[in-house]
Amino acid sequence: MSPLDNVGRPGGADRGTQAGMLFNSLEFLVFLAVVYGLYRVLPFRGQNWMLLVASYVFYGWWDWRFLFLMILSTSVDFWTGLVLDRGHLARRQVLIPAAFLSAAAILLIGFDFSALLHWLAGKPVAGPLISSAMPQVLLGIPLFAAVAATGYHILVRLPADRRRLACMIVSIVVQLSILAVFKYFNFFIDSLVTALNASGIEATARHFDIVLPVGLSFYTFQSMSYAIDIYRREIKPTDRFFDFALFVAFFPQLVAGPIQRAHTLLPQMASPRVITFDDSMRGLFLIVFGLFKKVAIADGIAATANQAFAMPNATWGTIVAGTLAFAVQIYCDFSGYSDIARGVAKLFGVDLMVNFNQPYFAKSPREFWQRWHISLSTWLSDYLYKSLGGNRGTLAFTCRNLMLTMLLGGLWHGAAWNYVLWGFYHGTVLCAHRVLRERLGAARDTVVSGTAKILGFGLITLYGWLLFRATSLQQVLSFSHTLLTGEGGLTINTARPGLSAAIGVALLAVWELAQYRSGGEARFYRRLPAPVIGLAAALMVFLTLMGTSNEPAQFIYFQF
Repeated sequence: MSPLDNVGRPGGADRGTQAGMLFNSLEFLVFLAVVYGLYRVLPFRGQNWMLLVASYVFYGWWDWRFLFLMILSTSVDFWTGLVLDRGHLARRQVLIPAAFLSAAAILLIGFDFSALLHWLAGKPVAGPLISSAMPQVLLGIPLFAAVAATGYHILVRLPADRRRLACMIVSIVVQLSILAVFKYFNFFIDSLVTALNASGIEATARHFDIVLPVGLSFYTFQSMSYAIDIYRREIKPTDRFFDFALFVAFFPQLVAGPIQRAHTLLPQMASPRVITFDDSMRGLFLIVFGLFKKVAIADGIAATANQAFAMPNATWGTIVAGTLAFAVQIYCDFSGYSDIARGVAKLFGVDLMVNFNQPYFAKSPREFWQRWHISLSTWLSDYLYKSLGGNRGTLAFTCRNLMLTMLLGGLWHGAAWNYVLWGFYHGTVLCAHRVLRERLGAARDTVVSGTAKILGFGLITLYGWLLFRATSLQQVLSFSHTLLTGEGGLTINTARPGLSAAIGVALLAVWELAQYRSGGEARFYRRLPAPVIGLAAALMVFLTLMGTSNEPAQFIYFQF
């Protein structure tokens, strides 16, 4: 059973099909080999075209229909970025995205695209090639063109400052509307109905059969930041639509990050890339390291967490064991994905940002968010916290901004109240830490005090993972009560971690402790003797192969 089978949240959108191309699958290995081989023989522009097609194939492997949403998001932000900065669009800048978007609508929505591919390949097709949505598509294309043209003529006639602001708002509204419909619609309806019934107004929820496109929160945030950065005059827009499309869709980081910024990734898409031997070796190491975390550890320990959180009346020991297991699982699962993404990108000469930096060595909540899911925490800091005013005001004003940022950060993770509660919890911890630091000042750490802070904040983080992993608010209350009362004692009624996970956790702990003591440098291992590096790599490969006997699980953050 996949961890995601038990992580579904009441009121949330359903996830898309799980038949996607996973990094830890044989089909991805074949896909990567073909793409890499083509990449090495093509010229620069050919590389970009091939990478864009490959990225669309990679994403379409989950569900081809949702590829249209990404192309829509890409087209809107390409247009708004140019109008925001220059006040107009050249004919070529209008027609190329419009033609591409129209073709995508017809092929991906108007046709059953999977059936169409089978038909083109000469394979038998059971159903009709043209979907029932074709009439709406043919009607929607000219309607969208008319609305877009009207909006464009309104925008270009505005004074420069108002035009710039309006274009940024258009980008934000479009991206957040896509998120609201596909990720939060049913959640908001359920919450409204519950509130109305509680106030004495009888209401019944109507659910829509909405599927959550994989990686939606990641690529919408990445695309939206492009328009905001142009508005802030931090970057200039690109003239090349397909370079921008590749920036949004680049497959290593497409479905679970890291969330990239245009000022770092877009120039790498727009100019020839150089692949060095050092980058290739570093990329291969990151892929091995990421697969080790995912396959050997995260998948091997998943059953321990799943069974603990599936119990209605778990003992104190079971809850503690399950929460510890989930803390290890989510770290190895998500940081493992990020490592593989960075490693694959390096094979193509592309640098992606570091997304994790030993978060469980954090001594404070502020430091934790500087180490955990760095691409999201910095995104929220730059585009939400600082826009609200940041710490430019009173202590109460700062705490308000911290709380709002963390509440929305919690909601970003999913359409369920326990995610909001998790955000509120971390917001409270951040505010309490800020107040204590203002009142008491910052003390210099010794080895003993530093270790005590790591362990103490580790306990705080663990309870946060209980809130995050819980299947309902009722389970949060039940488990919290059991933790406070000690019901059931040390009895543990859940699966033991697999052998690959047990050995892998020990190896990873030694590795990360050595890295921490070296100052946190990611490439610290290069200072080790060659036999030690070779032995560590061999152990990782061996444990990864051993871990293939574990029940394979999709990456946890694919649901976000």
